[in-house]
Amino acid sequence: MLLKERLQKYRVLLASKSPRRRQLLEGCGVEFLVAEGREAEEIYPSTLPAEQVAEYLSGLKSEAWADALMEGDVLITADTVVIAADGEILGKPTDKADAVRMLHLLSGAEHKVVTGVTLRTTTHSDSFSCVSKVRFRGLTDEEIGHYITTYRPFDKAGAYGIQEWIGYVVIEGIEGSFYNVMGLPVQMLYVRLGEFLDKIEEKE
Repeated sequence: MLLKERLQKYRVLLASKSPRRRQLLEGCGVEFLVAEGREAEEIYPSTLPAEQVAEYLSGLKSEAWADALMEGDVLITADTVVIAADGEILGKPTDKADAVRMLHLLSGAEHKVVTGVTLRTTTHSDSFSCVSKVRFRGLTDEEIGHYITTYRPFDKAGAYGIQEWIGYVVIEGIEGSFYNVMGLPVQMLYVRLGEFLDKIEEKE
């Protein structure tokens, strides 16, 4: 049975403000509602390894909804971070100067994009993460200024969106999931969501 058919008896909720995540989940053929109105303080332990941060934050976002879920709800939360070559974790830039700083860090180097995802029902939860490697060619100051002024990437981890101008003209190569870099590892999510339903239904 297709995952879409299995999900018909559930109410799938995507707790995300990201239009890109909504687009990607729609592309999987999953019908869902957008859950809004609850926020989690996105703070993580300083000792947490960089590649575990996104999954940890997706779990915090999920926990914020735990007492609001009803039987039959399946909640999806996600968080994406960029890890620069020097190990610095890059979230969303705070302002233009911060975006410029981030793009200078990424220029001419390889970085990692990690998206953590948490699935939750009233009785079960499952978290996982996906890592992609992305290599930028060197960027000029003029190119950085043009990109930030034109596309205003202040809502994107690492201050860039792979689906925009910068993805066409700057990225030299990607190792791993393209869609993970956009903000949701949809292939992995599709598989893990099916496995998650298996766990729920074997208890019924």
